[in-house]
Amino acid sequence: MPTIGPVVDLFAGICVADYAAPRAWHEQLLGSEPSFVAHETECVWELGFDALMDDIALRGIEPAKCETYSNGVRKATYHDPDGNGIGYGGPAHDGAVT
Repeated sequence: MPTIGPVVDLFAGICVADYAAPRAWHEQLLGSEPSFVAHETECVWELGFDALMDDIALRGIEPAKCETYSNGVRKATYHDPDGNGIGYGGPAHDGAVT
């Protein structure tokens, strides 16, 4: 049976001044309602990186900053209405990371 790499779960908390308005912005950013609502002030989305930036742009949100590191890894950072930075990273375009 083939070996599958480690599974990584990431939980990130973002503090906001008003729960409702930023939640709507995050739904626009991520393109969907949350995968589930953990409780009255916590939402959870399940994400993958591929095509995420194109989908976000189609929803009218552009990154504040795009970077490509020396090893080819890419990172896009967005800012929500409260100024929080939300960064997404992905492998080099050819899939190789050195």
